Amino acid sequence: MAGIPHDHYEPKSGLEKWLHKRLPIVGLVYDTLVIPTPKNLNWMWIWGIILTFCLALQIITGIVLVMHYTPHVDLAFASVEHIMRDVNGGWALRYLHANGASLFFVAVYLHIFRGLYYGSYKAPREVTWIIGMIIYLMMMGTAFMGYVLPWGQMSFWGATVITGLFGAIPGIGESIQAWLLGGPAVDNATLNRFFSLHYLLPFVIAALVAVHIWAFHTTGNNNPTGVEVRRGSKEEAERDTVPFWPYYVIKDLFALAVILVVFFAIVGFMPNYLGHPDNYIEANPLSTPAHIVPEWYFLPFYAILRAFTADVWVVQLVNFLSFGIIDAKFFGVIAMFGAIAVMALAPWLDTSRVRSGRYRPMFKWWFALLCFDFIVLMWVGAMPAEFPYDWISLIASAYWFAYFLVILPLLGIIEKPLPLPATIEEDFKAHYPAAE
Repeated sequence: MAGIPHDHYEPKSGLEKWLHKRLPIVGLVYDTLVIPTPKNLNWMWIWGIILTFCLALQIITGIVLVMHYTPHVDLAFASVEHIMRDVNGGWALRYLHANGASLFFVAVYLHIFRGLYYGSYKAPREVTWIIGMIIYLMMMGTAFMGYVLPWGQMSFWGATVITGLFGAIPGIGESIQAWLLGGPAVDNATLNRFFSLHYLLPFVIAALVAVHIWAFHTTGNNNPTGVEVRRGSKEEAERDTVPFWPYYVIKDLFALAVILVVFFAIVGFMPNYLGHPDNYIEANPLSTPAHIVPEWYFLPFYAILRAFTADVWVVQLVNFLSFGIIDAKFFGVIAMFGAIAVMALAPWLDTSRVRSGRYRPMFKWWFALLCFDFIVLMWVGAMPAEFPYDWISLIASAYWFAYFLVILPLLGIIEKPLPLPATIEEDFKAHYPAAE
């Protein structure tokens, strides 16, 4: 960790010295394990290891599933049924993979909202935050393409709806949509493209995760106080930190074990709870489902996409000012991607000089409302696009943008924060006096 004094790896034996000069991989692992970590991290800092486990699980189970999957519109659905019924342990592999995606998104949402609450996006960690948001976008793309592969009814029609959004882009939309689909409609070329990208992107995500870890190892971990580790001397740094091993490794492994108990219970006893029954019907381009619903982790942004219809005054205003170029459909696409973009811009939208929400009394209430708003968007995204759900989604979408674009910048100006502890050591003693 740059700037925080700590003991670095020193090879002792002749073999270690020989390897260290040519490939310092042992030193890299050692420095990662003994890296000084703020001693006051709470249980919201467990999601890193959960996300790492999920990524490994998805890659390993995905590789095995690919051995039995056939990416062809006439054979894909049957090959999934073959995996479920004929392949040894195939049902377990598929359910681990499908529910692993859900655990992945549960962990990433809690990871993101923890970062938003404790100000982990603030300087000097802006690059770490942006890399994390890129990983999140790639996760969404990978999950969407993976959802298409079983080639059930919801897979087919979900792909039709989402790829149709690109056609809303003025001028170049139809060309982008045709390139994405490999033709004029969702068909075999689409399935092959999505299969190829779904297999490739997890390895790109793994590389970005390595960069993400490198980034926060360079700047150091944030912590619940937002106060930085003292860097004047090794003794001062040691009073604020503990080595990652064994303290946080054991804590993280315990948390992982608890979460895996719940995860394996879901996989074993209710594996289809988060899925849609229509996806057990083979894709039929001539039969449209009554209600097309994406996977639960897309629902908040799906609700934002549907919220801005042609009847909304802001859509009408933008349509008028753009001389009809930005219609309701394109506005919805902009709003959906804009909802993610405003999260990525949080380091520059948050004007408060205090990093952690723990010491921001007004911020706490607005942030709690944001969390509730996200749950409402998730709920309403699964509902039909009719009254009163259309109004609820519009109000919830408006608050989402208002929080990042209006409330967050204003709070930094008008809010009076509480006094911060002088050091991490002081905060630790206040919360865990027995440990001292």
